[in-house]
Amino acid sequence: MNQTRTLLFFALMFVAYLLWTEWEKDYGPHPVAPTPAAQTDSGKPAADGSIPGAAAPANVPNEAAAAADGKGQLITLSNDVLRLTIDTRGGSIVRSELLAYPDEPVTKKNPTPPPARLLDDQPEHFFAAQDGLVSNNGPAPDHRALFHSETSEAKLADGQKTVSVDLTWTDPSGLKVVKRYTLKRTDYVVELDQRVENGTGTPWTGNAYQQLQRVPAAKVNWFKAYTDPAQHSFFGAAWYSPENKFESLPFLDFAKKPLNRQITGGWISMLQHYFFVAWIPPADQSVTYSSTIVDPSSATPRYLVRAFGPAIQVAPGQAADSVARLYVGPKLQGTLDVIAPGLELTSNYGWLTIIAQPLHWLLSQLHAISGNWGVAIILLVLLIKAALFKLTDAQFRSGARMRKLQPRVAALKERYGDDRMKMQQAMMELYKKEKVNPMAGCLPILITFPIFIGLLRVLSESIELRHAPFFGWIHDLSAPDPFYVLPVLYFLVTLLTQRMMPTAGMDPTQAKMMKVMPLIFGVFFAFFPSGLVLYWTVNGATSLLQQWWINRSVDRADIKAKTA
Repeated sequence: MNQTRTLLFFALMFVAYLLWTEWEKDYGPHPVAPTPAAQTDSGKPAADGSIPGAAAPANVPNEAAAAADGKGQLITLSNDVLRLTIDTRGGSIVRSELLAYPDEPVTKKNPTPPPARLLDDQPEHFFAAQDGLVSNNGPAPDHRALFHSETSEAKLADGQKTVSVDLTWTDPSGLKVVKRYTLKRTDYVVELDQRVENGTGTPWTGNAYQQLQRVPAAKVNWFKAYTDPAQHSFFGAAWYSPENKFESLPFLDFAKKPLNRQITGGWISMLQHYFFVAWIPPADQSVTYSSTIVDPSSATPRYLVRAFGPAIQVAPGQAADSVARLYVGPKLQGTLDVIAPGLELTSNYGWLTIIAQPLHWLLSQLHAISGNWGVAIILLVLLIKAALFKLTDAQFRSGARMRKLQPRVAALKERYGDDRMKMQQAMMELYKKEKVNPMAGCLPILITFPIFIGLLRVLSESIELRHAPFFGWIHDLSAPDPFYVLPVLYFLVTLLTQRMMPTAGMDPTQAKMMKVMPLIFGVFFAFFPSGLVLYWTVNGATSLLQQWWINRSVDRADIKAKTA
């Protein structure tokens, strides 16, 4: 494979990669959990995902019935990075605002944009973290019960390390449940403690559960579907087990591949671009994880995943606690596995993880040195170029020698006309005589292409690049270049590179495609994140300089050989 086909190869492989990821998202294999028989006698979820002992809390509560019982009070709980809104109706977290991540880039016209919202109580973006208790032998507050709170706001004060809010539910029989949410300073983890105080005269047995439910993402037009990186990010449920590690379930597969599995030491989550929410039960508990669709026939179905804990027994006059943790925040690499094993895999690089994770680590180290993510991307290009210098040097030298042979190849083409077999034989003899290897360009491409795809995933998924400024007109490396400067520069670099490539002996159709490839890629990159276009522009410019220098050195060597 000579240098003239390099750009075309990358283009075809890149398109193939996009097609593969879309196919895998819709039709690719996803784990299918074995569905055990119904276990209603023990209080665990039945095979259909419902929880006995309560009026089907697996489903969204009937809103009319809930309203008839009384509306809940909204309570605010916040630390320095997270602001939560808790509804006393169910004691659920119905809204979360990430204070360190603005919803839009900071600009002169918009210096204080609102914080990004993850959990949301707006119907069109509904996403809630719910929890509760169920029992087969007595009362229990599920995620629809009405709690009471003495306060409407709890905010982390200066000098405080933690802040908490308590919600209380009491039953006429004497059973009391106190639900406490706690936040620590600079932490996206919410600690949940459900304390059951049995003031009745009989033993109480029940189960605690935690669940996430949300509506599907809003539909977008075809143009945004292919140009917006968020549309190519995984959107769905995911979980972790020590045995099978990270597994995922797209919302499209909820109906045909429901989750129902017993796991010890795992967690369950819902992922989206840049952010995720995850329930993390105690590592020593055997928990049943399940999924279902709420109101699947409606125009706005809700997708639900649940962690259902082991039985809790409380004797008369005694109390017991059920604890869990909830992560609500960004996909921050390097910190998540400290919270729970495998949580870092929520970045979901897929089969590219082995390449993408080291690239992300290296990019982070370069940012720590430079203080600018755009500069870090440029330094990453230079490091990759240095590491692959020997391979690309062989590739470019082969291209330079083949370019020198173009007049002779053109003469062979004129001599043999349409006899392609004789033409190819004559070309191979010429390459052998001049000690030119037309396959010298294959190995660098085969090595650099996985790096390119891995870096594409890193630049598209890294929360650090979200709204990160570069210089001048680029205020957000995760968004397209607003003035198309980088795509135009990339077009010019690609055009100059193409002119330095040998074209003799190329198929006419392929030659025509090569002529329009710079324009196609320039337009294509106009809608890509500017961080990715920056990488490819710098990468192309350094390759162009390297090719130019090698061409000059080959020319000087030929002149020296002729004059010797």
